[in-house]
Amino acid sequence: MNNEDEFYDAVTGLDSDESYEGVSEASFKDAKGFDCSSQKNNGSVPQENGIKKHRTSLPAPMFSRSTISIWSILKKCIGLELSKITMPIIFNEPLSFLQRISEYMEHTYLINRACSLSDSIERMQAVAAFAVSAVASQWDRTGKPFNPLLGETYEIIREEQGFRLVSEQVSHHPPVSAFHAESLAGDFVFHGSIYPKLKFWGKSVEAEPRGTITLELLKHNEVYTWSNPYCCVHNIILGKLWIEQYGTVEIVNHSTGEKCVLNFKPCGMFGKELHKVEGYIQDKSKKKLRVIYGKWTECMWSVDPQAYEAHKKSEKKGDSKSKKHEELEKTENDEADDMPEVLETVSIVPGSTLLWRIESRPAHSATMYHFTNFAMALNELEPGMEAILAPTDCRFRPDIRAMENGKIDEASREKERLEEKQRAARKERAKHNQEWKTRWFQMGSNPFTGSQEWIYSGGYFNRNYQNLPDIY
Repeated sequence: MNNEDEFYDAVTGLDSDESYEGVSEASFKDAKGFDCSSQKNNGSVPQENGIKKHRTSLPAPMFSRSTISIWSILKKCIGLELSKITMPIIFNEPLSFLQRISEYMEHTYLINRACSLSDSIERMQAVAAFAVSAVASQWDRTGKPFNPLLGETYEIIREEQGFRLVSEQVSHHPPVSAFHAESLAGDFVFHGSIYPKLKFWGKSVEAEPRGTITLELLKHNEVYTWSNPYCCVHNIILGKLWIEQYGTVEIVNHSTGEKCVLNFKPCGMFGKELHKVEGYIQDKSKKKLRVIYGKWTECMWSVDPQAYEAHKKSEKKGDSKSKKHEELEKTENDEADDMPEVLETVSIVPGSTLLWRIESRPAHSATMYHFTNFAMALNELEPGMEAILAPTDCRFRPDIRAMENGKIDEASREKERLEEKQRAARKERAKHNQEWKTRWFQMGSNPFTGSQEWIYSGGYFNRNYQNLPDIY
């Protein structure tokens, strides 16, 4: 990584008229009747019961990070943005941040569930579960995604899950990634601009969430917006790396005035709050209708507020007896922030309804950057895809490809070459007084929040990839 570096599938062609003035049912007609016969015919796409199979592992396992000491790199950088810090490539994972963003869609079934429900509170529950599930893939994912190059793109189509997504790196200073996902059946649109601000605080790296996420349920004419919680990676210098999510997430239904407030709790002194999420759904008069609780690493439940309060009171009686004993056993550790031991799963309140439960990761996940099954396939490049994908797609990045193939030295050289090429292109534009022009997203106003953000301008899946920048 250089000093200017920022932190930060299966595809087939779909022809459609994509000028984006909101999305109508008619604009998805081609997608509804689409089958991947062009992919089936060339034999490059394995099928099982008509559903495409994706790869379940990476070509090579990850390298050990235990032999690398980064204290000499970081000790002078406390309080600085991480984008100003040079770190070895070995601390990366073989995915671009654009691909990492697409992991929001791993639990698309929760959006589809929301679309199918007739009650707005039940829809909010499903949306809340989706918002929590979107950060679940970060559990144990301590590797840093590659920073997207300016103009880099990524697309993913999952027919079995019923969506397609396109993203673009629209800005380099500050780094901003814009994405747009839509239902193949015309049921929803999901979009946003993400630009987390990262800081190094001695023993940890903190990502402050910036950017609004918007979900439109077209059938119900409803719009939901929210932002992600803070994310902190502990023990960057010494000890076992572990991740904590914390902060308040407010999901607003702009159509009904209903709101879901979720509190991602910090682990606390004794680690009892580690991974816990607790919140409530209120109507437009601020009356609490449901309590939402669980862990972002495990599951989320919903229950009546009165039942929840009664359960909490009974729990407190038992907790007070063991608290003094725990305080006596507490010891300080000046060298590392030990990850609290997870001693219990979620305590289920009687009468609760399960909203979401995380899927098990593959058995070899720990040796492959702790990827989920969904993440394993994100950089998959099958025969025939080269002729379909945009030349700016992440799958063509030689540094990421080399790293996933276990060629760490080649990956480091390619990363440096790409960054130098990007700097040279920027200097050339400055020399001729030329401004960078984005291709698939344009700056505009979010009509629901009034905030300025990057909005999809349409046309990507028409497959007209002329005049794209040469970034690789």
